[in-house]
Amino acid sequence: MMEINQYLDSTYLKTPEQSGLTEEQTFEKVRELTDEAIAYHFKEVMIRPNYVKLIKDYLLSKNSDVLVGTVIGFHEGTYSLEDKLKEANQAILDGVDELDYVINYEAFKAGDLDLVKKEFVAGTKLGLDFGKTVKWIIEIAALSDAQIADLTSNIWNWAQENFEEKDFSRIFVKSSTGFYVTEGGKPNGATFEGVKIMLDNAGKLPVKAAGGVKTPADAEKMIAMGIQRIGTSAAKALLGEGKSDGAY
Repeated sequence: MMEINQYLDSTYLKTPEQSGLTEEQTFEKVRELTDEAIAYHFKEVMIRPNYVKLIKDYLLSKNSDVLVGTVIGFHEGTYSLEDKLKEANQAILDGVDELDYVINYEAFKAGDLDLVKKEFVAGTKLGLDFGKTVKWIIEIAALSDAQIADLTSNIWNWAQENFEEKDFSRIFVKSSTGFYVTEGGKPNGATFEGVKIMLDNAGKLPVKAAGGVKTPADAEKMIAMGIQRIGTSAAKALLGEGKSDGAY
């Protein structure tokens, strides 16, 4: 089987309120996720901002090269630019390696491209200035195929206009938060069809498929298509160990 460990961003993003756990129990789940990432040599743990410093320090104590990523403007994406930059700045101070912003896809759908471009440029510049990788979650379940293509191509165009080619490998387009509520049982994460549209329109920017990748075969197919990362809450299942719980 293909070695996919280094494609995997092992993810836990539920708040205590969402999971029905206490703060202490939630942190224990985050720490367990981190121990698993260390043991299986995953690329990254993707966690809420309030855990970044604790987990970064924990990884350093273990001499691990697993990266720490966090979400910004999560999960609706409608936070103000000021709030997104404040949250990102704090994560940087706490030692984060990668910033996964939720782009304001509602503003995009409403036609406010100026707002979306402004937050893309400012958020990306902040991350790159501090040597971080930046990913932009476009929430494909909330978009039509044409909107997926349009938003992805706009991100690629804005990247070319505002950043250098050497930066492109650190500016991702990412499919999903995993928290968008769909109707009729429609998938709320990455689909092969949606990811293909992203890949076709992202230019030289890497693409991350988040959510919806449930089996080793799914992961291998996504990688063969050209994605560079997979976000999953069932990373071991993608290695053929255990089963996905049906979540992100």
